[in-house]
Amino acid sequence: MTEKDIFIEDEDTEKESAAETAETDTDAEVEVKEGADDAAADEQDAAVEELSELEVAQKENEELRDKYLRSVAEFDNFRKRTLKEKAELILNGGKKVISAILPVVDDMERAIDNGSKTDDPQVLREGMELIYHKLMKVLEAQGVAVIDTEDADFDTDIHEAVAMVPGMGDDKKGKVIDCLQKGYKLNDQVIRHAKVAVGN
Repeated sequence: MTEKDIFIEDEDTEKESAAETAETDTDAEVEVKEGADDAAADEQDAAVEELSELEVAQKENEELRDKYLRSVAEFDNFRKRTLKEKAELILNGGKKVISAILPVVDDMERAIDNGSKTDDPQVLREGMELIYHKLMKVLEAQGVAVIDTEDADFDTDIHEAVAMVPGMGDDKKGKVIDCLQKGYKLNDQVIRHAKVAVGN
C-alpha cells in the first residue's frame, strides 16, 4: 500500500465521517425543529387556555359585580323602607290607644253634662266609678297592668320607697306597708314605679 492509497483511504474515511456527521446534524436539526414546533404549539395552546380562563374569570367577575350591586340596592331599599315605617310608628304609634280611650272620654263628657241635672252625689260617684272601670279595662286590653303592692316584699325593680315606717315588727320589716301612688307595667315592663312606704 502506497502513500497515495493511504491518503485516498483517509479521504474516504473523512468523507464518510463528514457524511455521518452531516446526517446526524440534519437529524438533530429536524428534532430541534420538531421540538420548536411542539413548543410553539404548546405555547399557542397555553395562550388559548389562558385567554379562555381570562374570559371565564371576566364573566364570573361581571356576575359577582351584578350580584353585589343588586344586594346593595336591595339593602338600601330595605333601610329606606324601615326608616319610613319607624317614622310612621313614631307619628301614629298612639293611634290604637287613643282610639280605645275616646269612648271613655265620651262617657266623661256625658257624665259632666248629666252632673248638673242631679244633686245626688251617690249617682255622680257611681258614674265616675263606671267610667274608671271602663278606662282600666281599656288600659288592660292595651297591655297595661297595675303593680301589686298589697302585702308585697319591697322590690327596687318595681317599687320606689318614699318613706320608712319604724316599729312595725319583724314580720313587716322589708314589706310594703302603704302604697302612696300606684305603679304600672306595660307588657311586663315598668313604666311607673309604685311609690310605697316600707316597714323598717
